Amino acid sequence: MTLTPKHRALREEVDAFIAAHRGAAPRPGGGRKRPDRKALDWQALLLEHGYFARTIPREYGGFGAPHDVIELAIIADAFSRAGISPGIHNQGISMLVPTLLEVGTEEQKRRWIGPTIRGETIWCQGYSEPGSGSDLAAAQTRAVVEDGHFVINGQKIWTSSAHFADMMFLLCRTEPDKSKHAGLSYLLLPMSAPGIEVRPLRTMTGRAEFNETFFTDVRVPVDQIVMGRGDGWHVANVTLKYERMLLGDPNKLQQRLEAIRRMMEQPGADGARLLDRAEWRDRLLRLQGEVIAARNHNMRLLTETAEGVDSGLGRFIVKYHGTMLAHRLASLALDVMGSTGLLYEPQGEVAEDDPATTWQIDYMYDIGLIIGGGSSNIQKNIIGERGLGLPREPKAAVPAGRN
Repeated sequence: MTLTPKHRALREEVDAFIAAHRGAAPRPGGGRKRPDRKALDWQALLLEHGYFARTIPREYGGFGAPHDVIELAIIADAFSRAGISPGIHNQGISMLVPTLLEVGTEEQKRRWIGPTIRGETIWCQGYSEPGSGSDLAAAQTRAVVEDGHFVINGQKIWTSSAHFADMMFLLCRTEPDKSKHAGLSYLLLPMSAPGIEVRPLRTMTGRAEFNETFFTDVRVPVDQIVMGRGDGWHVANVTLKYERMLLGDPNKLQQRLEAIRRMMEQPGADGARLLDRAEWRDRLLRLQGEVIAARNHNMRLLTETAEGVDSGLGRFIVKYHGTMLAHRLASLALDVMGSTGLLYEPQGEVAEDDPATTWQIDYMYDIGLIIGGGSSNIQKNIIGERGLGLPREPKAAVPAGRN
């Protein structure tokens, strides 16, 4: 990529910032727990310099820079190369904020975007329900209007982060006399509201990252609706458009790749580097090629978004390819770790701060992302039905002890 003088100056600026502030940065990742003080201070520093929320208007708490895909790529690449946190990325920041920017009211944008991008307000997503599978429009959680409030009753499941979230964006049925797609509404409600019960669901990682959430006569003011009654299906799909980008974030994939490369550069017990062995280098290079493709595809989507173009199938590819690639990267990392990669004892939330267990958590968590959230196989089938070919998934050898 050929850079203009302006873009070269930005790259030098970001590199200098990272060199000067590296010690203040929290560990990369951390999206599966509430941000601590160090993460919040780092977020504020990134926002101040325009390295986070760069193109979000200043009146909503962002930096207010013009949309420039190359600038965004330079910033992401610099943080990835340095192996430090590019800021907080969670459901509120990556999914709700762009939804409000696209379809929210002025009051909603001013009220919620600033605290969300600063990491002060944490959101969870109330979409999936027991028995509905991937048929999101079949949601049965209901809300009726009484005395200027929606009164909500029902149940959601797989609500990531509900156990520490402040707010939820909820899809519920408010128009029971209409078709299932036309009868939904999209509400914003505080998790502290009376009548909400969160029950943790422990996964094979040993951690309770997902939850069941129950609603019993939960009241939320009628103005806490995005768009209008019956518009929930449209708003939900706007959010899903950005969720696919979150689940296949190429910058996170690049960070993983760089972390693996650094591990492979370290001498092993015999004094040799794995990076010097052809079979290991070949695996890394193959994955590097996929990460490069994912980043280039992301730049294309960013360009189309800035130009008002509907990317359509291009967004389906992100979730499908991103979750599969993330799992293959984690698999390589465990193989690089050797016998240590086979050791794992669940340690609850503390485990995410322990580099020795992070890759094991990611390896198992990524399987869940492939299966859940509108599974990758469904995404793949949609892509195939519409005539867009994808490369065949390579057959990976099963490492000893993990089958």
